[in-house]
Amino acid sequence: MLGKDQIFTLSDEILKNIEADQAEVIINSGKYSLTRFAESKIHQNITESDTHIMVRAVCDKRIGVASTNRYDKAALADIAKQAALLARNSAPNNEFTSLPSPKPITPVESHCEATANFGPEDRAKAAAKIFAIARKVGAITSGSLAVSDGEFAVANSLGVRAYQPATHSHSIMIAADGDASGYAEWFGKDITAFDPEQIAAVASQKCADSRNEKAIEPGQYTVILEPPAVADLIGFLGWLGFGATGYQEGRSFMCNQMGKQLVGENITICDDANHPLQMPTAFDIEGMPKQKVVLIKNGIAKGIVYDSHTAAKDGKESTGHATHPSSIYGPMPGHVCMAAGDKSVEEMIASTERGILVTRFHYNNVISPKETILTGMTRDGTFLVEGGKIKHAVQKLRFTESVLKMLRNVEMLGAEQKLSAGCLTPALKAANFNFSS
Repeated sequence: MLGKDQIFTLSDEILKNIEADQAEVIINSGKYSLTRFAESKIHQNITESDTHIMVRAVCDKRIGVASTNRYDKAALADIAKQAALLARNSAPNNEFTSLPSPKPITPVESHCEATANFGPEDRAKAAAKIFAIARKVGAITSGSLAVSDGEFAVANSLGVRAYQPATHSHSIMIAADGDASGYAEWFGKDITAFDPEQIAAVASQKCADSRNEKAIEPGQYTVILEPPAVADLIGFLGWLGFGATGYQEGRSFMCNQMGKQLVGENITICDDANHPLQMPTAFDIEGMPKQKVVLIKNGIAKGIVYDSHTAAKDGKESTGHATHPSSIYGPMPGHVCMAAGDKSVEEMIASTERGILVTRFHYNNVISPKETILTGMTRDGTFLVEGGKIKHAVQKLRFTESVLKMLRNVEMLGAEQKLSAGCLTPALKAANFNFSS
């Protein structure tokens, strides 16, 4: 890692030399370590250290973006020149107003020394524990354990200076025995909260319970979705409608819905980068402070997220949700949190006369964006529930369903939220979920 002082020295060097009306420098620097395993053996163990510098130049409403992973003096001069050259030769964006001016940023606790120091031997020991648990049920495992220790900074010619060190860690695993499989995962900033034996036990038990799976007819079923399955679906809503660009272009499911009942009264969704169970982030890629944005409250459509560009168009302030300067999607929620309820998965099962328990989905794709209709497949632990008990495992099913419709049919919400790829969600029970094949 470069450290705060060196990062801003590099940023200032670029800003001082760039020939543009306005300019912005974004620097990511750090170390990423990954241990992968398959057939209960480690087959890949890598550590990568890199520094990535991106420069956005503005020349009379013309914008250019250039990047490099070199930071010697010649490279800094070259990237400043390239960004300005690209800007001068780009078509003007007449809707562009300005890069943002600085705003106060509240620091967050985003770095954990234990994670930063979690080395290859530590990852190997964790993997060995996973293998041992899976062997008890006759399963082999595949998956990964990754940790990162990095720093992120933004500086611009209007005075923005934002810096944050952060650690991230996650582990995913599949326990398998022939056609039977089970899945478990863990995400967090602090590796000391990770229990490899616990996730191995969950995945291994699902694998054992998935043996001798049977086919069932497609149709509409009550579903009990565990948190990874909920996150698989809820995560699409950020792309399909919670961002200001889609809303302003009239293609968001939130269009003409503000203040109206959109989903069930028991559903509240927000974007909160400072939730204690999220990966805390103080600011976005423009250096604007992250704001908590209530997207849906008690089923009523309440808000969308903004970057500085889309906020200026609506006469609002950025909520701190800018994405990559070259992105065509505009601002996006990156820390979606769905409010919990008061039930356990066991209570959901016990209350279900006939339904399907789903661990997670995969191969998910959008069919109708504005109706939020998705299709995908169940995977790694799908079970038929009858008479309030799990009866047997079922073969993979394809679903074709509207996420909003599902959220209108939620009957129970889990008391425990879990983090999965940026989405913090509880388990849920919903009626009339459509399995198409």
